[in-house]
Amino acid sequence: MEFSQERLKKVSEIIARYPEGKQKSALLPVLHLAQEQFGWLSAETMDYVASLLNLKPIEVYEVATFYSMYNLKPVGKYMFEVCQTGPCMINGSDEIIAHIGERLGIKPGETTADGLFTLKKVECLGACGYAPMMQLGKHYKEHLTKEKVDAIIEECRKNAAVNN
Repeated sequence: MEFSQERLKKVSEIIARYPEGKQKSALLPVLHLAQEQFGWLSAETMDYVASLLNLKPIEVYEVATFYSMYNLKPVGKYMFEVCQTGPCMINGSDEIIAHIGERLGIKPGETTADGLFTLKKVECLGACGYAPMMQLGKHYKEHLTKEKVDAIIEECRKNAAVNN
Protein backbone atom coordinates (compact mmCIF):
# COMPACT_ATOMS: atom_id res chain seq x y z
CA MET A 1 0.00 0.00 0.00
CA GLU A 2 1.34 3.37 -0.97
CA PHE A 3 0.26 6.65 -2.46
CA SER A 4 0.49 7.33 -6.15
CA GLN A 5 3.42 9.52 -7.18
CA GLU A 6 1.02 12.44 -7.60
CA ARG A 7 -0.26 12.01 -4.03
CA LEU A 8 3.25 11.63 -2.62
CA LYS A 9 4.11 14.96 -4.24
CA LYS A 10 1.00 16.48 -2.63
CA VAL A 11 2.02 15.03 0.77
CA SER A 12 5.43 16.69 0.42
CA GLU A 13 3.75 20.00 -0.43
CA ILE A 14 1.50 19.73 2.62
CA ILE A 15 4.40 18.88 4.96
CA ALA A 16 6.38 21.84 3.57
CA ARG A 17 3.69 24.24 4.81
CA TYR A 18 4.80 23.64 8.40
CA PRO A 19 8.03 24.38 10.29
CA GLU A 20 10.69 21.68 10.55
CA GLY A 21 9.73 19.08 13.13
CA LYS A 22 6.04 20.02 13.01
CA GLN A 23 4.98 17.44 10.40
CA LYS A 24 2.17 16.29 12.71
CA SER A 25 0.37 19.46 11.62
CA ALA A 26 -0.03 17.82 8.19
CA LEU A 27 -1.94 14.86 9.62
CA LEU A 28 -5.52 15.94 8.87
CA PRO A 29 -4.98 16.78 5.20
CA VAL A 30 -2.82 13.69 4.66
CA LEU A 31 -5.55 11.51 6.19
CA HIS A 32 -7.99 13.09 3.73
CA LEU A 33 -5.66 12.19 0.85
CA ALA A 34 -5.42 8.62 2.14
CA GLN A 35 -9.18 8.29 2.46
CA GLU A 36 -9.68 9.66 -1.05
CA GLN A 37 -7.24 7.16 -2.54
CA PHE A 38 -8.06 4.07 -0.49
CA GLY A 39 -11.75 4.73 0.27
CA TRP A 40 -11.41 4.36 4.03
CA LEU A 41 -8.73 4.31 6.73
CA SER A 42 -7.67 0.79 7.61
CA ALA A 43 -5.04 0.20 10.31
CA GLU A 44 -2.60 -0.49 7.48
CA THR A 45 -3.44 2.85 5.86
CA MET A 46 -3.06 4.72 9.15
CA ASP A 47 0.28 3.00 9.78
CA TYR A 48 1.41 4.10 6.31
CA VAL A 49 0.41 7.72 7.06
CA ALA A 50 2.28 7.51 10.38
CA SER A 51 5.42 6.37 8.57
CA LEU A 52 5.16 9.22 6.05
CA LEU A 53 4.88 11.80 8.82
CA ASN A 54 7.36 10.13 11.15
CA LEU A 55 4.68 9.67 13.82
CA LYS A 56 3.78 6.81 16.10
CA PRO A 57 0.75 4.90 14.76
CA ILE A 58 -1.21 5.68 17.94
CA GLU A 59 -0.93 9.40 17.14
CA VAL A 60 -2.71 8.77 13.83
CA TYR A 61 -5.31 6.43 15.37
CA GLU A 62 -6.19 9.03 18.02
CA VAL A 63 -6.97 11.63 15.37
CA ALA A 64 -8.74 9.32 12.90
CA THR A 65 -11.03 7.90 15.59
CA PHE A 66 -11.89 11.33 16.99
CA TYR A 67 -13.26 12.96 13.83
CA SER A 68 -16.43 11.64 12.19
CA MET A 69 -15.15 12.70 8.75
CA TYR A 70 -12.78 9.74 8.69
CA ASN A 71 -14.15 6.31 7.85
CA LEU A 72 -12.59 3.41 9.72
CA LYS A 73 -14.38 0.78 7.68
CA PRO A 74 -15.62 0.60 4.09
CA VAL A 75 -18.58 2.84 3.32
CA GLY A 76 -21.20 2.99 0.62
CA LYS A 77 -21.13 5.14 -2.46
CA TYR A 78 -23.67 7.43 -0.76
CA MET A 79 -23.09 8.22 2.90
CA PHE A 80 -25.96 9.81 4.79
CA GLU A 81 -24.34 11.67 7.69
CA VAL A 82 -27.27 12.79 9.83
CA CYS A 83 -26.69 15.41 12.51
CA GLN A 84 -27.83 14.20 15.92
CA THR A 85 -27.06 17.18 18.13
CA GLY A 86 -29.51 19.47 19.95
CA PRO A 87 -31.23 21.59 17.31
CA CYS A 88 -31.48 18.71 14.83
CA MET A 89 -32.71 16.31 17.49
CA ILE A 90 -35.36 18.77 18.69
CA ASN A 91 -36.52 19.09 15.08
CA GLY A 92 -36.77 15.35 14.46
CA SER A 93 -33.38 13.96 13.46
CA ASP A 94 -34.07 10.79 15.47
CA GLU A 95 -37.13 10.14 13.31
CA ILE A 96 -35.14 10.86 10.15
CA ILE A 97 -32.41 8.43 11.20
CA ALA A 98 -35.01 5.78 12.00
CA HIS A 99 -36.76 6.36 8.67
CA ILE A 100 -33.55 6.08 6.66
CA GLY A 101 -32.69 2.91 8.56
CA GLU A 102 -36.09 1.39 7.84
CA ARG A 103 -36.01 2.36 4.16
CA LEU A 104 -32.50 0.97 3.64
CA GLY A 105 -32.64 -1.94 6.08
CA ILE A 106 -29.57 -0.81 8.02
CA LYS A 107 -28.70 0.71 11.38
CA PRO A 108 -26.42 3.70 11.96
CA GLY A 109 -22.84 2.67 11.22
CA GLU A 110 -23.92 0.05 8.69
CA THR A 111 -23.77 -0.16 4.91
CA THR A 112 -26.36 -1.76 2.64
CA ALA A 113 -25.50 -5.18 1.22
CA ASP A 114 -25.19 -3.70 -2.28
CA GLY A 115 -22.58 -1.21 -1.02
CA LEU A 116 -24.66 1.74 -2.13
CA PHE A 117 -25.64 3.43 1.15
CA THR A 118 -24.09 4.01 4.58
CA LEU A 119 -25.99 5.62 7.45
CA LYS A 120 -23.90 7.52 9.96
CA LYS A 121 -24.87 9.65 12.95
CA VAL A 122 -22.59 12.67 13.34
CA GLU A 123 -22.15 15.61 15.64
CA CYS A 124 -22.99 19.19 14.68
CA LEU A 125 -22.54 20.04 11.02
CA GLY A 126 -22.96 23.76 11.69
CA ALA A 127 -26.32 24.27 9.98
CA CYS A 128 -28.58 24.43 13.03
CA GLY A 129 -31.02 26.84 11.37
CA TYR A 130 -31.81 24.20 8.74
CA ALA A 131 -32.56 21.33 11.11
CA PRO A 132 -32.97 18.48 10.77
CA MET A 133 -30.22 18.08 8.23
CA MET A 134 -27.59 15.75 6.88
CA GLN A 135 -24.49 15.84 4.75
CA LEU A 136 -24.44 13.78 1.56
CA GLY A 137 -20.98 13.97 0.04
CA LYS A 138 -20.13 17.66 -0.18
CA HIS A 139 -23.77 18.77 -0.03
CA TYR A 140 -26.06 19.59 2.85
CA LYS A 141 -29.66 18.35 2.71
CA GLU A 142 -31.73 20.58 4.94
CA HIS A 143 -35.18 20.80 6.55
CA LEU A 144 -35.47 17.04 6.14
CA THR A 145 -38.79 15.25 6.14
CA LYS A 146 -39.52 11.60 5.45
CA GLU A 147 -40.70 12.59 1.98
CA LYS A 148 -37.50 14.54 1.25
CA VAL A 149 -35.42 11.58 2.46
CA ASP A 150 -37.36 9.21 0.19
CA ALA A 151 -36.72 11.50 -2.78
CA ILE A 152 -33.00 11.70 -1.94
CA ILE A 153 -32.75 7.91 -1.74
CA GLU A 154 -34.47 7.51 -5.10
CA GLU A 155 -32.25 10.17 -6.68
CA CYS A 156 -29.16 8.34 -5.43
CA ARG A 157 -30.45 5.03 -6.80
CA LYS A 158 -31.14 6.62 -10.19
CA ASN A 159 -27.68 8.20 -10.28
CA ALA A 160 -26.06 4.89 -9.34
CA ALA A 161 -27.97 3.06 -12.10
CA VAL A 162 -26.93 5.64 -14.71
CA ASN A 163 -23.27 5.54 -13.63
CA ASN A 164 -22.97 1.74 -13.71
